Amino acid sequence: MNKTPLTWLYVPGDRPETVTKALACGADVVIVDLEDAVAPDRKEYARTATAERLGEPQPVPVHVRVNALDSPFAAEDLRTVAALPGVSALRLPKVTSPHQVTRVAESVPPADRGATPLYALLETALGIEHAYAIARAHPSLRGIALGEADLRADLGVRDDAGLDWSRARVVVAARAAGLAPPPQSVHPDIRDLEGLATSCARGRTLGFLGRAAIHPRQLPIIEQAYLPTRQELEEAETIVKAAATDQGAQALPDGRFIDAAVVAAARRTLSLAARGG
Repeated sequence: MNKTPLTWLYVPGDRPETVTKALACGADVVIVDLEDAVAPDRKEYARTATAERLGEPQPVPVHVRVNALDSPFAAEDLRTVAALPGVSALRLPKVTSPHQVTRVAESVPPADRGATPLYALLETALGIEHAYAIARAHPSLRGIALGEADLRADLGVRDDAGLDWSRARVVVAARAAGLAPPPQSVHPDIRDLEGLATSCARGRTLGFLGRAAIHPRQLPIIEQAYLPTRQELEEAETIVKAAATDQGAQALPDGRFIDAAVVAAARRTLSLAARGG
């Protein structure tokens, strides 16, 4: 996918008509959820409906979040959806060890495009402790992310700031393993758009890139929060232009010092603004 994803929209797998609407709402990635969004007595229907709906290529990338790997539903989920033409990747919930990722990577049937990309969700204290090992568990693993609702319950955290260490740990683990920056976990109040914007701004300072959503109205807030501002673009352009004439470390006319790391960050800013265009 050329376009850097900033918005990841969850939609219940047992509502195929909602999946169809989600595919047209502007999300960069649609995540069909077979896990938390689906009641136990609807799991089989959700799996079957998802297989039917994703039996052909889709207009946007579609990930499927399967059930927890230690649940009675996970094995059949993986067998049913992994190689579907409309599935771009699998999201594995509640991962606590690299061995779980390896087992899935070695067991799922390959799609026509080759090995199915995997994303691991870290939702427990044990998962956070093993974040780096999980992030580098297998070449098929393309990203890691937090599941904050479960993590909050596992840690007994009441204040949002109590998750900041875990958030930073996941960002660092992804970078150390050579993976893309993780997206933020969902903001659960779909009416609180101001709170969503504030939370996204905080996520940017921690090193996240983009965010998962549970309603289309959240998408433009997330995208705006994570796209570079006009000032950031102007600064990045100035840095890249300066580097084009002098590739060594240097000071700009306004006194700012730039080196190779600063130039690389500026180029990432310009690339993000272009969004693959």
